[in-house]
Amino acid sequence: MRSDVRAHHERVGREGGETLMLVVAALGGNALLERGEPAENAAQRRNIAVAARALARLAHEHELVVTHGNGPQVGLLALEAEAYGGVDPYPLDVLGAESEGMIGYLLEQGLANELPGRRLATVLTQVAVDERDPAFAAPSKPIGPVYPESQARRLARRRGWTVAADGVAWRRVVASPEPRRIIELDAIRTLVAAGVIVICAGGGGVPVVSDPEGRLRGVEAVIDKDLTAALLARELGAGALLLLTDVPAIEADHGTPRARPLRRATWEQLAELKLPAGSMGPKARAAARFVRETGALAAIGALRDAPAVLAGAAGTRVLRSGPASGVEGAA
Repeated sequence: MRSDVRAHHERVGREGGETLMLVVAALGGNALLERGEPAENAAQRRNIAVAARALARLAHEHELVVTHGNGPQVGLLALEAEAYGGVDPYPLDVLGAESEGMIGYLLEQGLANELPGRRLATVLTQVAVDERDPAFAAPSKPIGPVYPESQARRLARRRGWTVAADGVAWRRVVASPEPRRIIELDAIRTLVAAGVIVICAGGGGVPVVSDPEGRLRGVEAVIDKDLTAALLARELGAGALLLLTDVPAIEADHGTPRARPLRRATWEQLAELKLPAGSMGPKARAAARFVRETGALAAIGALRDAPAVLAGAAGTRVLRSGPASGVEGAA
């Protein structure tokens, strides 16, 4: 129960002489595998070592739950599956589960090396979606490697993909339905209440739907991990949601010569910004939703700056209410 999680924080806080906060930290897939970087094991291990050091600094001060993206990784797994013609390609829900295990293993090992003696667990997480979600008719979630436009369009014709621009490059895009319910939520709550650092809901969770009898089956989609992280943070009663990526902050007037870092904004102001659908758009939407629904803190910033993002010294801080937006250099 959510009250069990809060009771744990209060108990540990009294024993340690301070109040602990539960922080849900969501790592972008591109923070674990940089844009254009080969999707190799060595590259992911290097990036995860950096991530683990940043997360360990959070875990020294707060209770921590970690989620992560899987866009580059699940796309790679899909390409690998297509390369073997002896069997039908595995669907995206199965590939998503594979990516949860792969990235969860690397993150758990990296955190264990940074936090000796701390208990950690990776939870393979299913997330229920609505099979009537309009997202299934309008693919928008980028996955896999980046391509020049001409190559992306050739691959789309050959493989039946939908492709779209992602920054200066192009990528495959797939359906990204809204997360509705986290199937393993009670198990995650139990672990958090016991003081375990939990890695869960990777890649937004494995997308599933249920029939009238409650039986689950996977569907061909990739859920946006930021929206799942916001749902998870709300259901756990987290004090803060950190959306950590490979850029330092949301930009005001993004894409124009006037672009500059946005240091603070109310959730209403954030919701009004026009941001790229494949990168900062979902993060802004998830942060605004979490703050609107809970009144707690959300912040967006670079993974390497995670403690400073939480403290308000870096990144974009999202508030329930307050003064007009702050930009770089503002008082």
